[in-house]
Amino acid sequence: MYARIMRDLVPSIGLEPSAYGTHSMRRTKVAQIYKKTGNLRAVQLLLGHTKMDSTVRYLGVDLEDALTLSEGIDL
Repeated sequence: MYARIMRDLVPSIGLEPSAYGTHSMRRTKVAQIYKKTGNLRAVQLLLGHTKMDSTVRYLGVDLEDALTLSEGIDL
């Protein structure tokens, strides 16, 4: 159902439908959270990943940079 909503909504607001989908929007949201907070652990929990490496690969960030940023954030 979410996919149908996206299929209708995206062109109605003047965006290119091929650039937006349910998965890309999910990835965009967590990427924005990571960018604003640097909290890699929070992103890992939101995505339901069991391994930090999976989250790092999903975001497409360098592991050392990600760990440096996340060390400054306490949960």
